[in-house]
Order: sequence, then C-alpha cells, then structure tokens
Amino acid sequence: MSVLNGVFDLPWWGYLLVTLGLTHVTIAAVTIFLHRHQAHRALELHPLPSHFFRFWLWLTTGMVTREWAAIHRKHHARCETEEDPHSPQTRGIWKVLLEGAELYRAEARNPDTLARFGYGTPDDWLERHVYRHNLLGILLMLGIDLLLFGPLGLSIWAVQMLWIPFWAAGVINGLGHFWGYRNFASGDASTNLLPWGILIGGEELHNNHHTFATSAKLSNRWYEFDIGWLYIRILAALGLARVKRVAPTPRLGQPRAQVDGQTLDALITHRYDLLARYGRSLAQAYRSELQKLQDRARFEGLKQALAGDGRALPGELRQRLDELLARAPSLATLYAMRQELTALWERSNASREQVLQQLQEWCRKAETSGVRQLQELSMRLRSYVLA
Repeated sequence: MSVLNGVFDLPWWGYLLVTLGLTHVTIAAVTIFLHRHQAHRALELHPLPSHFFRFWLWLTTGMVTREWAAIHRKHHARCETEEDPHSPQTRGIWKVLLEGAELYRAEARNPDTLARFGYGTPDDWLERHVYRHNLLGILLMLGIDLLLFGPLGLSIWAVQMLWIPFWAAGVINGLGHFWGYRNFASGDASTNLLPWGILIGGEELHNNHHTFATSAKLSNRWYEFDIGWLYIRILAALGLARVKRVAPTPRLGQPRAQVDGQTLDALITHRYDLLARYGRSLAQAYRSELQKLQDRARFEGLKQALAGDGRALPGELRQRLDELLARAPSLATLYAMRQELTALWERSNASREQVLQQLQEWCRKAETSGVRQLQELSMRLRSYVLA
C-alpha cells in the first residue's frame, strides 16, 4: 500500500480496534495520571509512565496538567454550588453534557482557580516550553494518524479529539452527578453510572470516588470493577507506581460494651458505610409503614425525599413527608436520628469529649427506641474496628 494511503491497510474492524485502543490509552492517562496521581495524590508515579502520560495527553487532548488538576480540585471543593465549574445541579444536565468542554476552557481562563488549586503540578522545561502549546500537540497527532492510516486517519483523529470532551467533560461530569446508583450518602449528587469501570477507565464509579476522593481504587463493592486500578496494580508490580491511599474496608468485631474513643474513631473512618446501611434501613421502614396506610397512594414516591435532609424539598413534597412522619412515629424517629448522627462529625467547633458524649447519648436513644432498625444500626456502630 502506498504511503499516500497510509502505512497500514486494515479491515474495517481493524480500524475500529485501533481507534478504541488509542482512545483507551488516553482514558488511562487521564484517570491514572491527571486524576488519581496529580489531582488527588492517591499514588506516586515513576518518571517513566509520568512523562509518557504527559506526552500522550499533549498529543491527544491538548490539556494542560495544571489546568486540569486545578479545575478538578475546585469541583470537589465547591461541589454542587454555583462555584462548581461543571455541576449539572446548578448549570443543568444538558449544559454539562453538550458543553462540558466549553465549561472546562472557561474555567481554565480563571487565574484565581489556577493559583488557588493548581499547586504541586509539573512546572519543568517541558511543561513551560512544549506542553503548554496544546495546538501543536494535537496537530502532530493529526499528522501521525494521516501517515499511519491515510484518509481514515482523519476520522480516527476526530474520534480521539472528541473522546475526552464527550466521556469525561460531558458524561462523567454530567450524568455522574445526575443519574445512576449510589453506594454512599456523600454530601453531593455524585452517582455510579455502571459497576464495570472499563470504557472510561473506572471513572464510571463516580459516587465511590466522591466519597473517598483520595483513594487510588475507585471500585468498592465485590461486583464492581475498576480497570484503572488494574493498571495501577500492574505499574506497582513493575516498580513504576506506589499506592498511597485506598478507601477503608469496613471491619467488624464484637460490639463494644462501652461507646469509647475507639468507637468514635472507627465510626468517623467508616461513617459512609454506616450511612449507606442507614439509607437502606430507612427505605425498608418506609415500605413497611406504607403497607399499613389505607391511603398509601398519597405517600408513594417519598423514598428519595427520605434519603435527603428535607431542606431543599418543594412545598408539596415537604408537606406530604411531614404528614407521613406524623402518622409513622417509628419512621419519624429513624429519620430524625439520622440527622443527629451526621451532625456528630459535622460539628467542627465541638471538642472530642463533647462529640463522644453525643455519640454515647445517640446509641442510648437508639437502643431504647424500640425501633429495630435503630437498634441494629447502633450494634453495627459499636462493632466497627480500625485496621
């Protein structure tokens, strides 16, 4: 085959596999280097993969490391507020889905964001004199694709250029805060899109990530798979990476007779596991109470309302929730005591002794409440142990 038509002559499925392979390398570079290594410092990378990822991202995305890390850190720090650079909760799902890349570029022009959140990112000669010229990188990638694949290289290059703006800037930043399932009651709207984190390198497990932002591993349940974590383990086995942090795995022992400082420390570590179980207990109690009501149709559809704290509910929904809680005392107790429990680690001005006393009182109330779900939750709280 002539060079004019490309170095490689492949069947149609060959070009498809090449395109998927090239874009997957880009995804791996984003999730391992930009996200877990640079933005969250969840792992350390050897200079060899680190420089490869920087070079590859320069070719295939034109993204600047400092800008990406700064914008992502600001997203976590200001999540779901007006200052969040790309929250669908404040900007609308279609805005983030269709214009996610534009939102990224707009925030990258904010010098305050870069100064405040861009610390610790590469600032060497390559970064200052090569990688900041992002147009040069993506044009070089265009030339390589045309040389290797001929006219079809233009299509491959176009897919490469659209891959991250669509999947990361649009789908993860958009749907990842709008639709999906939640393992943990994190303080934002993050969701897991799929339990199999392959196509987007593990970033599909977005609720897990927002709950344990500095974890190098994004999967949490036995049925979840994070291919980015697999690559990190391979790099670590080769001596090219070192994992610094992963999400804590809940460990249970015999329930403590007394709620003490160790109980408090274990609760703070495993609080998201307890809140997830609390949410399931609330849903179970809601279904049980609903069956007892003759006019239960009026109170259907309140499961999500029970999952929140009630502050942002529309008036009609708030009214129906209040009426349900007035007619179901055990559900009302379960609902109210969740707010008391979460307040324990949200009170930044309380001393450790005060928080411990409040935890002891919470457990006493739970175990004498006569509500089975509260009693079971208190026993689990007493059973947490630290590694």
